[in-house]
Amino acid sequence: MPESESEAAGSRAPDMMAGSAIGRAPGGTGGRPPGRHERPSQRPAGVRPIGAPGHMGVDYEERVDFDRLRKYRLARATDALRASDCGAFLLFDFYNIRYTTQTWIGGALGDKMIRYALLLRDRPPVEWDFGSAVRHHKLYSQWLPEENWRPGFLGFRGAVAPEAGLMRDAVTEIKALLQEAGVAGAPLGVDIVEPPFLFELERQGIAIRDAQQPMLDARVIKSQDEIMLLNQAAAMVDGVYQDIAEFLRPGRRENEIVALANKRLYEMGSDQVEAVNSISGERCNPHPHNFTDRLIRPGDQAFFDIIHSFNGYRTCYYRTFGVGWATQAQQDAYARAREWMDGALDAIKPGVSSDTVALTLPRAQDFGFDSELAAFGLQFAHGLGLGLHERPIISRLNSLEHPVELKAGMVFAMETYCPAADGISAARIEEEVVVTDYGTEILTRFPAIDLPIASKY
Repeated sequence: MPESESEAAGSRAPDMMAGSAIGRAPGGTGGRPPGRHERPSQRPAGVRPIGAPGHMGVDYEERVDFDRLRKYRLARATDALRASDCGAFLLFDFYNIRYTTQTWIGGALGDKMIRYALLLRDRPPVEWDFGSAVRHHKLYSQWLPEENWRPGFLGFRGAVAPEAGLMRDAVTEIKALLQEAGVAGAPLGVDIVEPPFLFELERQGIAIRDAQQPMLDARVIKSQDEIMLLNQAAAMVDGVYQDIAEFLRPGRRENEIVALANKRLYEMGSDQVEAVNSISGERCNPHPHNFTDRLIRPGDQAFFDIIHSFNGYRTCYYRTFGVGWATQAQQDAYARAREWMDGALDAIKPGVSSDTVALTLPRAQDFGFDSELAAFGLQFAHGLGLGLHERPIISRLNSLEHPVELKAGMVFAMETYCPAADGISAARIEEEVVVTDYGTEILTRFPAIDLPIASKY
C-alpha cells in the first residue's frame, strides 16, 4: 500500500520505542525488596531511553523538531478527514485547532467557542481567531497562507444573541469556502458546537457529521516529538514533587502546596497549569478532586495531582505522602494501590486489548462503591496529549464491552486509588505510560514504589 501523508511526515511509532527530610514507610511493601525506587525497565539492551533534553533550541543536539511536529499533526488530521465521508471538518475544540493550525492563544478564551478552524482535504486549513491574534499569526505563524488567518467572533457563548447575525455571517463565509473547495455537497464534520450555530448550519442546508471521533483517532498515536514533549513536561513535575516533599510538613496548608507547584512550574517554562489537586487528612476519603485551605497535621496522608502543559503537552501525575509518619492502615492502602498499579502496567503491551488491562483493576465493590459509574475516575487510564483526556480511556466502566487495541505510540496516565481501613486516609498513585514496541516506558519518575514520608519524625 502507498504511504499515507502522515507516515511521510513521520507518523510511525518512534524507533526509540523499538541529606533529605524524606523517608519511606517501614513495611507495607507488598513483598517488594526495600529501597527500590522504580519498576524494572522493559527496554531492550541497546535501545536508548526517551529523551528529556533541555528546553532551548540548540545547534549541537537534536531535540524537538517543531516543523516536523507541525507536519505530522496536520497530516494525521488530513488523513482522518480523507478517510471519512466529510468534505471538511469544522473544529471548535481548542486542542483540535492547535493540532491542525499549530496555534494557541490564552487559556481564558478556551471555553468561549469563538475560535474555529476549517480543515479541508486538499488545501491548507483556514482559522478564524480573536481580534489582534490574527495579525500575530500573520507575522509569526507563516506556515499557512496569510489569507487563511481570518478574524472571527461568534458571541462569547451567547453573550451576543444569535439574532445579531454573527453566526449567520460566519456560516455564510464557511459555506462559500466549501463551495470553492468543491465539497459543498458533502457532509461537514463538526467536533463540538453551540446549539444556535448548529441550527444555523442546518438552516443554510449543511449536513452535519461528528468530527470529534476521527480527530481523537488521529491524535491517539504520538510522534517522537510529541513523546519528547510529554517527557519534558513530566520531568518538570518530577522536580516539583521534590520541592513538595521538602516543603510538606505540619502547619502547611493545602493551598500553599498549590501555590508552590504553580510558581515552580511557571518558572520552569510551563505554558499552562491547568489544575493542582492538594488533598490531606480526612479529605482523602472520599476523593474530593479539589483543594482547600486545610492545615496539614502530623500523621496525615496527603496526595497531590499536578496537571500542566509544556508546549501544549500535558501531565496528569499523582503522588501520595505520609506526613511525619504512616500508620499501618495507611501503609496497607498504599501497598494495595501499588499492587493494582503494577498489575495494570504488567498487562500493557502492543496488541493487547484494553479490556485485558481493565480486568486487572479492582471492581468498584472491592473498594466501597456500588457501581463502576459511581467509582469512575479512581481506577482507570486516560490518554494524554494536547488534551488531558484523550484516547484510550481504559476502565471497567467502558472497556469490557468496548475494548480497543493498544498500539505503540499511545501515551496514557494510569491511576489507582485505595481507601484505608481507618475510614479517612487513602492512597493515590498515577504513572504516565508510553506503549512501545517492546512493552512500556514510564515517564513519571518521582519514586512511588513505597510510600514516601515527608518531615519524618
